[in-house]
Amino acid sequence: MRSRVAHRLQVALEKRFPERRLFLRSDTETRFIRLKPGTQLLAWTGVTLTVAWTIIATAILLMDSIGAGNFRAQAMRDKLVYEERLNAISDERDARAAEAVAAQQRFSSALEQVSMMQSALLRTEDRRRELETGLEAVQATLRRTMTEREESESQVAALTAAMETGDGAPGTGALSGELQGTLDILADALADTAEERDEIAENAEFAVTRAQDLELELRLMRDRNDEIFRQIEEAMTVSVEPLDDMFRAAGMDTEDMLAAVRSGYSGTGGPLTPLSFSTMGGEPDEDTLRANGILNRLDEINLYRIAAERAPFDFPLRDAYRMTSGFGMRWGRMHEGTDFAGPIGTPIYATADGVVTHAGWSSGYGRLIKLQHEFGIETRYGHLNAIRVNVGQRVSRGERIGDMGNSGRSTGPHLHYEIRVGGTAVNPMIYIRAGSDVF
Repeated sequence: MRSRVAHRLQVALEKRFPERRLFLRSDTETRFIRLKPGTQLLAWTGVTLTVAWTIIATAILLMDSIGAGNFRAQAMRDKLVYEERLNAISDERDARAAEAVAAQQRFSSALEQVSMMQSALLRTEDRRRELETGLEAVQATLRRTMTEREESESQVAALTAAMETGDGAPGTGALSGELQGTLDILADALADTAEERDEIAENAEFAVTRAQDLELELRLMRDRNDEIFRQIEEAMTVSVEPLDDMFRAAGMDTEDMLAAVRSGYSGTGGPLTPLSFSTMGGEPDEDTLRANGILNRLDEINLYRIAAERAPFDFPLRDAYRMTSGFGMRWGRMHEGTDFAGPIGTPIYATADGVVTHAGWSSGYGRLIKLQHEFGIETRYGHLNAIRVNVGQRVSRGERIGDMGNSGRSTGPHLHYEIRVGGTAVNPMIYIRAGSDVF
């Protein structure tokens, strides 16, 4: 059976590739080489495979070249889009910076107005108390004068009755002379009392008129203070809302954040101490409550400012840069940061106040700096050329901590910037965009 199959295959090969002879002739002899069908089949198969491999390799090279050209074109388009977005973000950051400066100026003006208003209220309170004291003294003097007048009139009536009763009795002339002298003294005293009464009445009338003027002045001052309060409250709202939006855009709970900052700054006293005076020594009046509300808002703004310095809302670069890779999947792996390319030696700055927890070589990152911030936030700065801080050192936002480089697994000089919250990597652009709306 096998011989039959082999014979048939041999016959088929001889039909397709008949036996050939290759003659090699020289000057003295002639030789030939027999090319059997199997040999011809092997040669034909080798040539066919070689040609096919050449065609496929050429096609792959052409497709790779075309794909590389498309990739470069796409990379250029992405670069232009990133540059346009960065320019837009830069313009918006400048606009927000101008708004922040204007808000700071309004805040300073509002603080001055609050101080002036507080001084005016204190002066008004002192004048009102002095006026009340003066009115009480005038009323006491009037009551005393009326009492003395009634006593004098009673004495005159008693003396007059005694004179009428003792008329014609022995010693009446001497008694009459004594009574006449007493009446003269009483008359003079009554005249002096009447003059004093008239003077006191004039003073009382002046005091009443002055009280009415002070009441009108106080009412006008209250209207003016109400307008000042309204403007200050609007300025506080305008100043607080962008800060609150910034933290919420970064996914942070503002209540927990402010509580954490407040727990670290629990001292009292100073210019933001709540007002405690009142007009009658009882409950604070409406103006005092509004002033305390404004002071609370000022304290809240101060807490936001402290929190903003301790959260990474700043940008790690000040010089020109190019964004080369964002946060997300890249080459089948998760890229847990954002890459910014620039010349070697470009200064790198801390994006928030923090403590250096690592400053040295790390596999993949090359030269790496880790900063631990408040609220469980950590920032990483990788592929550096130089490190300018030490472990345990406290750094401030905007302080230079290193230089851009090309260390570790890197294809060119750039900064690999990461933000981790509770150990989990988050997109740094969330914090950068949130901060660009305010700073």
